[in-house]
Amino acid sequence: MEIEPNYELCIMHYELKKTVDVITMGCSKNLVDSENLMGMLVADGWQVTHDAERPQGRICVINTCGFIADAKEESINMILEQGERRKRGELDMLIVMGCLSERYLADLEAEIPEVDAWYGKWDWAGVRELIKGKQDEAAERRSERILTTPSHYAYIKISEGCNRRCSYCAIPLITGAHRSRPKEEILNEVRMLVRRGVKEFQIIAQELTYYGLDLYKRRAIAELIDEMAQIEGVEWIRLHYAYPSEFPWELLDVMRRHENVCRYLDIALQHISNPVLTAMRRHITKEETYAFVKRLRREVPGIHIRTTLMVGHPGETDEAFTELMDFVKWARFERMGAFAYSEEEGTYSAANFEDDIPEDIKQSRLSRLMRLQQRISAEVQEEKVGQVMRVIIDREEGDYWLGRTEFDSPEVDPEVLIERSAAPDISIGNFYQVRIESADDFDLYGKVSAA
Repeated sequence: MEIEPNYELCIMHYELKKTVDVITMGCSKNLVDSENLMGMLVADGWQVTHDAERPQGRICVINTCGFIADAKEESINMILEQGERRKRGELDMLIVMGCLSERYLADLEAEIPEVDAWYGKWDWAGVRELIKGKQDEAAERRSERILTTPSHYAYIKISEGCNRRCSYCAIPLITGAHRSRPKEEILNEVRMLVRRGVKEFQIIAQELTYYGLDLYKRRAIAELIDEMAQIEGVEWIRLHYAYPSEFPWELLDVMRRHENVCRYLDIALQHISNPVLTAMRRHITKEETYAFVKRLRREVPGIHIRTTLMVGHPGETDEAFTELMDFVKWARFERMGAFAYSEEEGTYSAANFEDDIPEDIKQSRLSRLMRLQQRISAEVQEEKVGQVMRVIIDREEGDYWLGRTEFDSPEVDPEVLIERSAAPDISIGNFYQVRIESADDFDLYGKVSAA
């Protein structure tokens, strides 16, 4: 008896065979790399998914992170998880790329044989050729990015690498020296994304204030942002990952001059104690750091500063940690993250200092610092009650619309919650005037204002 083929099943099987699941670990800079790779694969006729809860494709690409111990562990666990799928026959091909494999290629190849191919951080052409099964003379060409973010915002990476040599940081070992993207290439990317409906741009780099020194022999970040702000359709620009030493103050002139450049600066300060700053190789002093924060607040009234601090660096005494707590009380950062020092092989601190602070003390200091910041954040948010603020809506969740003000970056900062029942006609990706009615430690609650 002839069995009639199940065409729907055949089509589904074919689509799965032509689907590549891309999984991104780590930071937004990695996310941009994944989006560029996905654009290339789509141009080749593949379907792609990103960070799918239940990956279904027969090919999986993991873009790894190799920054600190926790990030490396998460990446390795993801590789092992997908390696099990490969052993069970659920995958035809498992590919690993990114920072972790850039740094530990030989070790990883020996330890995890389930992976079909390992690539470094930028070898998109190699990944593309492997998946296509043939060489491609045009494999290096950039295709249009496939955004994994909501369609109204995107990350713009303006440079690669870092020339700073902070004692604890392995990133320069992975990414190499700072390399700026040409200004016109960046501006053309912004124009293209505006045509696709993007309104908000998160400007990212390992060290964005260094932008332009290699290409133009001058710090050109203010010039870049000034021109970007003048592109029609750019509603918000937000700046991430600056460095306090040799800061280009003309950038604040641009922030004051353009309403669409958010009064927001993400700038890692790491510590305040002079001995610790010296050991960290931060090229700034306690006194200069206090003056720096004062000047930021004086020149851009209302600016929200996001910073990152580290506890437990070798040599951090109880007195040094107390200095750090006092600094945070004084600075009242609107946004702050912190992490405990972990020794990274190949770094200056690993070669020159003993990791002499017990882990329980590191964690105790971290907890105390974050409890202090929680109190400060609650006070900062409470001060916004009664204000009418411009909010962009990101998504709906449960009974609420969730959005952000100019002072809030996606994924890492507080949100504004608006009851859906009170505002049924809201559209995701649009801006609204919202009256803030209450606040908790981090988030705000409001109603759409008629004003």
